[in-house]
Amino acid sequence: MKAESKEALIARLAVSCGEQLRRFLVKRVRNVADVSDIIQEIFLRLLRIPDHESIRCPEAYLFTVARHVVQQHTLRQAAEPVSRQLQEMLTEVYAVSHVDPEMEVSAQECLAHMERALEQLSPKARATFLLHQRDGLTLHEIGTRLGISRSMAKKYLVQALVHFRKRLEDTE
Repeated sequence: MKAESKEALIARLAVSCGEQLRRFLVKRVRNVADVSDIIQEIFLRLLRIPDHESIRCPEAYLFTVARHVVQQHTLRQAAEPVSRQLQEMLTEVYAVSHVDPEMEVSAQECLAHMERALEQLSPKARATFLLHQRDGLTLHEIGTRLGISRSMAKKYLVQALVHFRKRLEDTE
């Protein structure tokens, strides 16, 4: 039997597992609009495999690659500056602060302080904190999304909270 070409293998996986892969990603990605880009990245990574014949179970390998791409995507999102998100959250404060300049300065200082504190966290602790506080995910959901256990998600969340408490005490 002739070995299947890499392109034929990937085309077969796209047809046979495409819908299942999409559902898998929708459950794990915060922004559904990112799913198409993530699928593209998964198949690009599969195309870069030098020895595709050595893959024993292509379907399992596809989902292993997908899990890694989602994990990296989540970590990249957590590493993005949060200033845009915090700016949106503080829009109402800024609207009121034009009446009170002292409040505006205080809000800007608070925003800068939060950004510095977030930047000091490890990528996984930052991702855990943001997924929990901003997105409202449970520790189990965070563990699934980041590819870690529930107890590690809890540990990262505690690290982040302790870090924020220490930073708050330092400023007072």
